[in-house]
Amino acid sequence: MAMEDTRHHKKVEGELEGERRREFTRAVLKDLRALERMLAEGWFETDVRRIGAEQEMFLVDGSWHPTPGALKVLELAQDPHFTTELAQFNLEANCDPQVYTGDGLSRMEAQLEGLLDRARQVVRDLDMHVVLMGILPTIRKTDLGLENMVPSPRYAALNRAMTAMRGTAYEFSIKGIDELLIKHDSVMVEACNCSFQVHLQVTPDEFARMYNLAQVLAGPILSVATNSAILFGRRLWAETRIALFQQAVDTRASTHHLREALSRVNFGKRWVKKSVTEIFKEDILRFRTLVGTDLDEDPIVQLDRGVAPQLKALRLHNGTVYRWNRACYGVINGKPHLRIENRVMPSGPTVIDEMANSALWLGLMTAMSRRYEDITRHIEFDHAQANLWSAARDGLGAHFRWLDGEEVRAQQLVLDRLLPWAEEGLASVGIDEADRRRYLGVVEERARTMRDGSRWQLASLDAMKDRGTPGERLNALVAATVQRQASGRPVAQWERARLDEADNSKYNFLRVDQYMRTDFFTVQPDDAVELVADLMSWERIRHVPVEDGSGRLVGLVSYRAVLRYYAEQYQQQQHAQARASGELALAALGEEPGQLLPLKPASASVADIMRRDVITVTPDTPTLEAIAIMRRYRIGCLPVVHAGQLVAVVTEEDFMNIASHLLEQKLQG
Repeated sequence: MAMEDTRHHKKVEGELEGERRREFTRAVLKDLRALERMLAEGWFETDVRRIGAEQEMFLVDGSWHPTPGALKVLELAQDPHFTTELAQFNLEANCDPQVYTGDGLSRMEAQLEGLLDRARQVVRDLDMHVVLMGILPTIRKTDLGLENMVPSPRYAALNRAMTAMRGTAYEFSIKGIDELLIKHDSVMVEACNCSFQVHLQVTPDEFARMYNLAQVLAGPILSVATNSAILFGRRLWAETRIALFQQAVDTRASTHHLREALSRVNFGKRWVKKSVTEIFKEDILRFRTLVGTDLDEDPIVQLDRGVAPQLKALRLHNGTVYRWNRACYGVINGKPHLRIENRVMPSGPTVIDEMANSALWLGLMTAMSRRYEDITRHIEFDHAQANLWSAARDGLGAHFRWLDGEEVRAQQLVLDRLLPWAEEGLASVGIDEADRRRYLGVVEERARTMRDGSRWQLASLDAMKDRGTPGERLNALVAATVQRQASGRPVAQWERARLDEADNSKYNFLRVDQYMRTDFFTVQPDDAVELVADLMSWERIRHVPVEDGSGRLVGLVSYRAVLRYYAEQYQQQQHAQARASGELALAALGEEPGQLLPLKPASASVADIMRRDVITVTPDTPTLEAIAIMRRYRIGCLPVVHAGQLVAVVTEEDFMNIASHLLEQKLQG
């Protein structure tokens, strides 16, 4: 989702320093001056309006987990419409531009379906599947290592530059039904996101008011399109992708947050007043150039020759700043044009859902640009931005501060006003009536029934509650998504996912992370033994990990260790009683009591009884290896550690549950 605009450059160099940075900055500024000249001299295409789209997707294996197959798919597909994204388990398909009239939308849909069919045909032979989701529920933090990054100089350079600018680990904090608090060491968390990006060509004269309108529509459009409710097993926002992406490529150090410094993913700070150059100028001033490219053209010389320049430096810098509505420059058949790229919509749940979202946005952009000469007179910038965040959190249940101060619920706004306006806008440019009815009907059904992608995901998980392991439920969710996407039915018509839909049971327990328990209790070394004893009694558990204040595993307390401690305490009490009797007897004989041995203290800490040489596994440890470790060392609990942090536990009981589950499946089979 984030890095696609750099793919057009033949050579993307590493981080810029010193003279190289100054040289590239001068090139960016020169491109900007060339753009200003082109605007003044009327170079831009104005007699046609085109639309386009970029489809991002996940690649998953037979266990419904992400698999690094993008390079192999590109090799086999042999189609220039496909390209890589940041991770090797992401893939992108780019549609050809279509004229925004007549059957332009249905032609785009047909091409999208054709590209997805081609991708599915290729991955089928590789034992993979294609999934359209905003965030893949089965993705794991261990999938986000640099070994899964596409081996491209531009991605490596961007990661190094962003990480160096940040100076510390990337931190993520998102709270919904559940709460997510994690750290990561690279921008690879961005690869959790897949979007469906829609482009609308506009003229230079109308750019400012059309861009401002796109900003106003960001929240309402997202509210009816959410499809990213689950990340790392946590139920978070309706469109978690919005918060995750903003945090995933945030290069600000923590000390900068009080300065109102913008994240590289942002909504902007103000309305555009007159020209597209306002956006480019602000981004040049606010965000340092991260990477460079081969500078093989002088844009001013090109203009003097009557040739439209590519503006490579400006476009590359623009590709490393991620506005939710992005201003884009391009050249088609030697003629330059401007586009607005809508980046708020997630991938999926189906192509028809994505096209319906696109039709709603395009129709509203058309109709409302005619209804409102200047939309900024009717809504504050801050309210438009707040509407986007509200939609990301609550979807169709969001409440908006709408035009002229009106307070309205997202569902009501979509059904009562936005759908009729979108119909009006699509009709005004000549979009076929059958297409208008079909696409907007999909949105209407979704809004009326309150059944969008995120609500389907959460409802499906709730229906599988207390059945199977957490990993099995997430597998079933992805498996059901793949099957329903193949049917072509919009998400409002989907039945909930069932646990038995992830029927590849041989995959479900291959690795520890597919059934490990991430909700568990721990103690610290200086806690009282009485605390861990009560914990074991109350929660009916036999092993408790011991961690320090930084979450690092330092020991393990077993039920036997606690029993041994209390047995020693009992013996000590018996000894104390015997000693007291002995002292009385000595006193009666006139002897000194100090001749008896001293007693041990009656209280102890967890550190006194815990085992320090703890045997551990990682989330990627094969299940058979974990079982062998338990047998070899005769232990009943394996703490699961990742990057030095305690993340989960696996016990004998978990293996018994797996064995019971597999035996039941075999007998039923």
